[in-house]
Amino acid sequence: MVAFILPANSATGGYEISNSYRIDDGSAVGMARFGNNSRNGNTFTISFWIKRTKLGEFQTIVTSKVEDSGVNAFLMTFQSDDTIKVQGQPASGTGAGAGRDYLQTSAVYRDVSAWYHIVYRLDTTQSTASNRHRLYVNGVEQAKATDNPLDQNVGDAYFYNAGSYPYAIGNDERDNDYGNFYMAEHHYTDGVSNGPDAFGETNDNGVWIPKQYGGSHGTYGHYLKFEQSGAGSGTTVVGEHDYTTGTASTIGADSSGNDNHFHVQGYSVQDNTTDTPTNNFATLDFVNRFRDVVLSEGSVQFDSNSSSGCSAVSTIAPSNGKWYVEAKIAPASSAGATIAVAVGVSEVGKVPFNTTGQGASRPVVNYAYGGGVEIDGSGVDSEATYRAGDIIGIALNLDDGEVIFLKNNTAINSGTAYNLHTNETHDATGFSVQTHTGGGNQIVAFNFGNPSFAISSGNTDGEYGNFEFAPPSGYYALCTKRLAEFG
Repeated sequence: MVAFILPANSATGGYEISNSYRIDDGSAVGMARFGNNSRNGNTFTISFWIKRTKLGEFQTIVTSKVEDSGVNAFLMTFQSDDTIKVQGQPASGTGAGAGRDYLQTSAVYRDVSAWYHIVYRLDTTQSTASNRHRLYVNGVEQAKATDNPLDQNVGDAYFYNAGSYPYAIGNDERDNDYGNFYMAEHHYTDGVSNGPDAFGETNDNGVWIPKQYGGSHGTYGHYLKFEQSGAGSGTTVVGEHDYTTGTASTIGADSSGNDNHFHVQGYSVQDNTTDTPTNNFATLDFVNRFRDVVLSEGSVQFDSNSSSGCSAVSTIAPSNGKWYVEAKIAPASSAGATIAVAVGVSEVGKVPFNTTGQGASRPVVNYAYGGGVEIDGSGVDSEATYRAGDIIGIALNLDDGEVIFLKNNTAINSGTAYNLHTNETHDATGFSVQTHTGGGNQIVAFNFGNPSFAISSGNTDGEYGNFEFAPPSGYYALCTKRLAEFG
């Protein structure tokens, strides 16, 4: 899958989003605000950009509820069929006091390489029932498989009292159903109903891109840019969950001017990323993987979850340019198991070992833990072995058709490149990882410039990315900004 949002400054527009927030169920990451105020339950807008990292399971996007409140809550979720569903509880009128499905989309959203812009607007003052709640994706109003709007002038019960019902992102306080996605540019406009054109526009290439919001957030609204680090502070606890108060200097800082700051649960500094709708970084492809592979930490960490051979490839596979990626090797999860990993590059759309879905494949060039290097499945070299804790750099030069491997910043094979076209021609190539049978669970953390592991030094490609080691001269992070310049 090679589908991604082009940089906003490549055409008409130019509004830049610098940061996103990475939410992952494995780390129990989410954020919430618990405040003593009353929101407008009749009229509001929720707008955000989101990039999915897992499919086919229930995931919380936004909720307002009380722990152990059963089905009575406001919930916006991805369903197990990858539709979007919004449900809640009317404050009065038909269906009051019981959970109610407001709407569910007909469309599914399964592109893990692209950023989606989602807007949900509620305005129950509208006389036409279908206009009281509307959901848009990338500027287009979505057809509703389920359409059960609130009665006129009746609001959602869980938006009336924020002192009792916290606004949470990425986690459901009843069941701990966490999301798996990147989120950017999150707006909540209290008492204001906005269409998508308040937050985005179509560029000269027909692509929906962000634009700066210039309207009101209302009295109790918020605007989360996710630009800073830190989780927040305070003492408010509801049930077993900590709703401590965020501050203006943390990742949950509210930039609306209302000081409605959020606190983060399960936060690490790597959850604050530069993967955004205006500079989309590669990840490992949840769709394009083989066997029981678990992808986590924003789909940049690979866990084979099996003793059988498994593999995955990157979401972006360029056909030209020079690209640098790091892969950090973790200990095998099974005690005493041998590290049994190989990293390298594979032909686009073909997952190593996979003969069942994407077509039979083998890596174009592979560097294995035991030091062996293969080209098109044939051994060509024996180099330095690697083990847990080592970082393997992969410098892919598609202009000259070659790749260089580095172990902890030292090039193997005396820096001599391996030819991508020794046996076959490969026009488009992505980065890949595979494990061998019998090695136990194998974990590899990839860094396309958006690391899941701690970086001790911090290096860019001259402008973008965050790497442990400096990329070789002329090599770049695999992101859409660099693809527009050099790809």
